[in-house]
Amino acid sequence: MFLLIGIAVVFGMVFGGFMLAGGHFDVIIEAAPMEFMMIGGAALGALIISNDVSTLKGVGGGFGKAFSGPKWGKKDYADLLALLFQLTKLMKSKGVVALEPHIENPKDSAIFQKYPKISKDHFAVDFICDTLRMMTMNLDDPHQVEDAMEKQLEKHHHEALKPAHALQNTADALPALGIVAAVLGIVKTMGAINEPPEVLGLLIGKALVGTFLGVFLAYGLVGPIAQRLNATIEHEGQFYRIIRDVLVAHLHGNAAQVSVEIGRGSVPSEFQPSFAQMEEALTAAVES
Repeated sequence: MFLLIGIAVVFGMVFGGFMLAGGHFDVIIEAAPMEFMMIGGAALGALIISNDVSTLKGVGGGFGKAFSGPKWGKKDYADLLALLFQLTKLMKSKGVVALEPHIENPKDSAIFQKYPKISKDHFAVDFICDTLRMMTMNLDDPHQVEDAMEKQLEKHHHEALKPAHALQNTADALPALGIVAAVLGIVKTMGAINEPPEVLGLLIGKALVGTFLGVFLAYGLVGPIAQRLNATIEHEGQFYRIIRDVLVAHLHGNAAQVSVEIGRGSVPSEFQPSFAQMEEALTAAVES
């Protein structure tokens, strides 16, 4: 929603100011299709050249993610902590044998099924199950487990950020591609040097539209969208870091409720449940 408002403000202020200053849109409207073809086509081609297929697919989905924002809300963080509470409590109270069915086949787990949104996130489920599986294999050194989890998080985060970096690289290239289009417009103008001044002025104006579009698209649209996507991915990454914090706290010998409280401290402030809210969520999870 705010992204759409921002785009409306950018267009309104730039073109509204141009109109109020006495500018005419005739030249821009006439030149824009060809300039968009050159600048946008070159930017798209460069994007394809410099990225693999998975990143290109991520760029396509990244626009939707930038518009919709982070997928995890306040309830999701409470659900995650409740899920981890039940798993760690089960492991501590009933042992590895009772935990194994849940981590070996999470799709059929009564605990995981309580939280369908989390269960649909393959990385979250695999991250939880793989880590708990390591613990059942007698890898109980908290530092080793934390190091292994950190490497998984870094790999996942690096891959998730590729579309945002690709978009940012495209934004960085757009001003230069705008200059390319403008230079071609000047070349065209030089070929009509014998024309009267009003014709030359129109041709130069059309050439400058290329420079304008390159800079405008870079700093008014593509760059901000790339930054928004980057911020969204960073926010979603914190969701997985909470899994690390809770499970490492569990390995240090803390009670399940203490481990969850440590994880609650890592929840972003705007989504962080209060202590009382978390108590209610844990009670409801155990009773359900």
